[in-house]
Amino acid sequence: MPVPRITKEELKARLESGAPPVLVDARLKYPYEHSTVKLPGSLRYAADARALSIPRDREVVVYDSDPNELASSGVAAELIRLGYRAVTLKGGIGDWLAANLPTETKEAPKQAPPEPGALKG
Repeated sequence: MPVPRITKEELKARLESGAPPVLVDARLKYPYEHSTVKLPGSLRYAADARALSIPRDREVVVYDSDPNELASSGVAAELIRLGYRAVTLKGGIGDWLAANLPTETKEAPKQAPPEPGALKG
């Protein structure tokens, strides 16, 4: 199923409008967990889209970290099948960050300190 795409400029304008879309972060586990940023107010995609509390009366914009939108296209297609008005962000979060557009910080995993004596070689 072809999924509509929007540009970062179109998304920025929609976020500043009176009826902003719901943002869904569909990055794969590793890129998501090892990042310290997300798009403002975005919801983390769960394997079961019905587990997300997405309003049906708003557009949904899905993004990921792949410049070809592979993960986000699959999630957007699933949301469309469930009756949502979903699109994917062209270029993903990478294009968004490259343009210095707004983000929010999020927790990333912290590396555990080495065991005492583990660094002796």
